[in-house]
Amino acid sequence: GALGDELANLGIIALIAGVLGILAGVVTLMVGGLGAALEAEGAGTVVGLGWGGLFFSFACIVLGAIAAAATPRSRLTGVLLIICAIAGAILGGTLVAVIMILALVGGILATVGKRPKPAIETDQ
Repeated sequence: GALGDELANLGIIALIAGVLGILAGVVTLMVGGLGAALEAEGAGTVVGLGWGGLFFSFACIVLGAIAAAATPRSRLTGVLLIICAIAGAILGGTLVAVIMILALVGGILATVGKRPKPAIETDQ
């Protein structure tokens, strides 16, 4: 139905955020690697942020796929997506943080969105 499609779209939002987050994490890793090659101060921290961004972006992709494909809609996926987006924003660097806002919106909508009502079965 239309509601199921709408909830699947929320998972697709998280998938898109995860893919963009991976790109941002790779850029962060490249900048950190360049800084390390030039012996810049704090380059190791930037590399660590890049790895954090990649990890949480992959987690957003997995959770987004679960949210898009799961037939029994559970709020747990949305809550985990929110936690993952916040952790990715904190531990992933600036570029990843900007993109994790999209994953956060998808997680919030997946958590508070309407759920389809189960069909009432009668014993006749």
